[in-house]
Amino acid sequence: MNVKRYFAQTAREALRALKADLGADAIVLSNRAVDGGVEILALPADAVGSLSGAARPAAPAPAPARASQPEPSMAARLLREDDDDFHVSLSGRPATAARPAAAPAPRKPAPEIRPFEPPRMETPDYVVRTRDAAIAAKAQREAEPPVRPAPAAAVREEAPRPAARPLDDERLTSLQQDNARLAAELATIRNMIERQLAGFAWGEDRRKAPARADTVGELLEAGFSAVLARRLAAVVDPDDGPKEARAAVREALARELRAMASDADLIDEGGVYALVGPTGVGKTTTTAKLAARCVVRHGADKLALITTDGYRIGAQEQLRIYGRILGVPVFSVRDAADLRQTLAELRNKHMVLIDTMGMSQRDRMVAEQAAMLMGAGNVRRLLLLNATCRGDTLEDVVRAYRGPDLAGCILTKVDEAASLAPAIGTAVMNELEVCYVTNGQRVPEDLHLPNRAYLLHRALREQSEDSPWKLQGDEAAMMMAAAVAGA
Repeated sequence: MNVKRYFAQTAREALRALKADLGADAIVLSNRAVDGGVEILALPADAVGSLSGAARPAAPAPAPARASQPEPSMAARLLREDDDDFHVSLSGRPATAARPAAAPAPRKPAPEIRPFEPPRMETPDYVVRTRDAAIAAKAQREAEPPVRPAPAAAVREEAPRPAARPLDDERLTSLQQDNARLAAELATIRNMIERQLAGFAWGEDRRKAPARADTVGELLEAGFSAVLARRLAAVVDPDDGPKEARAAVREALARELRAMASDADLIDEGGVYALVGPTGVGKTTTTAKLAARCVVRHGADKLALITTDGYRIGAQEQLRIYGRILGVPVFSVRDAADLRQTLAELRNKHMVLIDTMGMSQRDRMVAEQAAMLMGAGNVRRLLLLNATCRGDTLEDVVRAYRGPDLAGCILTKVDEAASLAPAIGTAVMNELEVCYVTNGQRVPEDLHLPNRAYLLHRALREQSEDSPWKLQGDEAAMMMAAAVAGA
């Protein structure tokens, strides 16, 4: 037998070489993967006759006809898929050859030799090359923009479109006004829907827990914010009565209120404190009251006063008068460098109080003042809150003076406030410790430590029935709905 060997990197290349050498009727004996590629063993088509004759027995016996042809080998199938004009015949005869009209005697067909067909295996190099080529082709297809066929209408020549007319100023202004009006109408509709939904929720809460809903109304009457009122009323049990509800709210507010129980933490500890706040809140008078407390406890030689108020007429002279009465030196500074040098000279003092210039919380100089105090060293600020102001005004003040060096707050003009709920609520919401309260102009009598029971009583005091601030009917529900919609 003239068995020939064909070697290539892939089975398809080896089959093409086999076809070119032995023809389309060649017999594939085996194909297997070897190092570097694929090896195929094949026979010429004319070698099948001798192979069949050598294997034919001496006395043939009739045999039943075959039901079907054996399945061609994998290599033959690949070659058939690659080239339509090539197929492998294992019998050595063309598939279209005509059978003789009359055979002298049926002969037993020669046994067919079916080559061994191991599983197809690709070499690692071929796998890597194929994978890299596929990845590169995919990346190239993604990088290239897709070619879209031009629409049929675009093939026809069209007349050039006229250039778009630019918008003039009057038309542009009109469009902007229309858009603004449309946005305002949409915002109004949204607020109406949110208030309706909040009203429905309030009605459901009032049905399930009437004492809780009444408590929210009372807190709103007192002057607490809607957020804090909801938070405090959440501790009320749905089955509680009005008396139990008020007691539960009082205990919850007492837990959240931070109040200094003894001035030992401030006067005895000592340090440098700057009293800050808006105009007219009482910084100079409060500074004199704190100075008198420190002189009574530690002596005049352990205290020094500094003023930075160079704008208000008579501000420095007022503090100097208090200093002469107490026997305490008073220093005036202009900027951060002057303040830093003065504090360095007063480092042996037990306590230094700084009276700052009053300004609106919306003034940009508030930030400059805070930067000056922080740059001067270890200076802690005490924020003065006017108890007669509304809650939103106090919240605005705290937001402007907020900072890591804010040690606490002092409530001033407590005697002038109808309710302490706004000031107490602001301190609770911002987690500020109430260090002192003031209730008059006398020095030092009108400066007191915060009495927790007194502050809670003043904050939770109910409005009288004839008061114009008493909420009637669903007014509390309307206020809560407005607060929810605004949030």
